[in-house]
Amino acid sequence: MATKKISKRGRPRGFDLDNAIAIALDLFHRKGYDGVGVAELSKSIGITAPSLYSAFGNKRSLFEQVLKQYVKANGGWLPAVLSEEGQLAEVITHLFVRAAEVYTTDSEHCGCLVMDATRNCGDEEAKALTAGFQQATWQLICDRITAGEPKLSNYQTETLSHYAMTILMGLSSRAREGLSAASLIEIATIAGEGFSQRLQQYRENS
Repeated sequence: MATKKISKRGRPRGFDLDNAIAIALDLFHRKGYDGVGVAELSKSIGITAPSLYSAFGNKRSLFEQVLKQYVKANGGWLPAVLSEEGQLAEVITHLFVRAAEVYTTDSEHCGCLVMDATRNCGDEEAKALTAGFQQATWQLICDRITAGEPKLSNYQTETLSHYAMTILMGLSSRAREGLSAASLIEIATIAGEGFSQRLQQYRENS
């Protein structure tokens, strides 16, 4: 995914790029991509709209940098869980439970930016940005399932991976709606049981 080079032309004296991205991340996480306009971004960062365009290109380019920063700073828990040893069903259940915990850790930023920032978004290019990160997550899960259950068919492996992604997206959505961590963890556990049952059926049919 190409990243536009950030121009320094027109950037105000003392402009702090990292701080600007942090402010934008806060806004996009709380309000979603469509819920944040250039005027609000500019005012919150403390620059004019022309300066924002000069620094980042456009709102979508800023959003792309926000997503990269978010994944770098907050996404390490997922590959860490998937790299754990143990039975596949146990690892995936832990993945769901850990997601429920992570998505409710910060009451000001519930859910996952990658999963929810462009939900029902009208900007197809912005949706493509989050879709790219979601696909990378799906691939990590798919690879873990393949490693844990190499005898499954491609269809079975991909279906289980889609199931896992659906659970993660659902947990994120419900976290944003204010469902408690305890409730989400219980749901995550139930989802893990569903994964285990279907995995067993696939084993028997392989």
